[in-house]
Amino acid sequence: MNEFDLVVLQEDTANGRLRIGDVGTILTVYNEGKGFEVEFVTLTGEAVAVETLLAHQIRPVRSSEVLAVRDLALHE
Repeated sequence: MNEFDLVVLQEDTANGRLRIGDVGTILTVYNEGKGFEVEFVTLTGEAVAVETLLAHQIRPVRSSEVLAVRDLALHE
């Protein structure tokens, strides 16, 4: 996985704001791919979170996948 790749979150974050299946963009790759800074945004481009994640917490998107939506306002 490289900078600017789209990735899928593999586990909910500790604060509960992000959930499995949320899609983010890698901003920075750390320690030869052991860690990643990933930005998550709304469909209109508003930043939701920037998280530092380990490799096992994300995976690359697959060409066969479709995006789905959920409303963050309903879960706060």
